[in-house]
Amino acid sequence: MESKAADKNRYKGIIYVAIASILWSTGGLLIKLSNWNPVALSGARSLISALVMLIYLKRPKITRSKPQILGAITYSATVMCFVIANKLTTAANAILLQYTAPIFVAILGAWILKEKIHWYDVVSIIVVFLGMGLFFIEGVDKGNALGNIIAILAGFSLACTTIALRLQKEGSAVETTWLGNILTFIIALPFIVKVKIDAVNLIIVLLLGSFQLGISYILYVNSLKYITAFEAILITVLEPLLNPLWVYIFTGEAPGIYAIIGGTIVILTVLMRNVYITKIKAMRKNK
Repeated sequence: MESKAADKNRYKGIIYVAIASILWSTGGLLIKLSNWNPVALSGARSLISALVMLIYLKRPKITRSKPQILGAITYSATVMCFVIANKLTTAANAILLQYTAPIFVAILGAWILKEKIHWYDVVSIIVVFLGMGLFFIEGVDKGNALGNIIAILAGFSLACTTIALRLQKEGSAVETTWLGNILTFIIALPFIVKVKIDAVNLIIVLLLGSFQLGISYILYVNSLKYITAFEAILITVLEPLLNPLWVYIFTGEAPGIYAIIGGTIVILTVLMRNVYITKIKAMRKNK
């Protein structure tokens, strides 16, 4: 009976994280379909997401600690940079360059948290930066260079958020992102009041805030109760793979050949590093 219950919970966790990843992957398409200013769109999306998270949290635990405040600020920078990047470059470039966040975490972890940097971190950093360089070969010609840079900033700020979460002794990732969403809305408010409100954009904002950013994150957090970090790593790769696919199917926007090569390098390198780290941790636990 216990084995069956464990299997059932594991399947539940896999379904949760798979749905979360698919919902995340719709971000690029929905952002492309909106004609709102990217800052206004980001703020409106965060407002809806904050309301969804508030329903889930009921009473958010606000510690007002420096790491929680820093996490909220860097999370806000992440969501705004991601939306802006999607407006200035291809959806593929935006998501794949943000996917470099774990590499920045390795660098910041060694500097701020004094974590030991291993040989596989050094190799991953070098390879990922080489992969990132490929995005800029076509970026200058197509006017995507600024969008690519902002997408990298989204990855860097996401890494800063991760470090801030590691520094927190109390509180949780949900509370930090909830605060970050509120901050994003406040920053974007002057831009929101200037946009033309219509049915299409309202539907897009509701979908982005509730499903793509709010419910998806709650599902992901709950999935980690039932599945291993290894399984979560493998399944969340769906996001950078599906994101440009939806955009290509519905808008016809296709990434360039160098972006595809660079993106493949980034995804495989980050994936292999995460899998290797997870296996090492599992081996150490079993000793």
